[in-house]
Amino acid sequence: MFAGLSSFTGSEQQFRSWVFTIAYRRLTDERRRRSRRPVTVHADLEIVDRVGGDAEQDALAELGRRRVNELCAGLSDDQREVVLLRILGDLSVEEVARIVGKTAGAVKALQRRGLNALRRQLDREGVSA
Repeated sequence: MFAGLSSFTGSEQQFRSWVFTIAYRRLTDERRRRSRRPVTVHADLEIVDRVGGDAEQDALAELGRRRVNELCAGLSDDQREVVLLRILGDLSVEEVARIVGKTAGAVKALQRRGLNALRRQLDREGVSA
């Protein structure tokens, strides 16, 4: 991304889309690489790499991150990518379609199915909207 930064032209929204496109492609490459050479990591051996901060805020943020990961684990890979790019990335349907290589209609359908799956999961757990 840094190598192409000087040649980028466009709006802030186009820049965000460009960055997410690069990130998406790097993530896809990394997933392919890991599938060829799986690595076993022990979660209980995590090393804390930062010092200080608010312990309560850090704990709540970590719990929230884990919860999002748990919920998203129940989605298909395509649904998870679309939902995260649309919601966390705040990208338009067209931008997500270009990033994931699908039509805008397919992105809308994946988003709808993904959000419905999340809603059903939360309903089963008794979480109200």
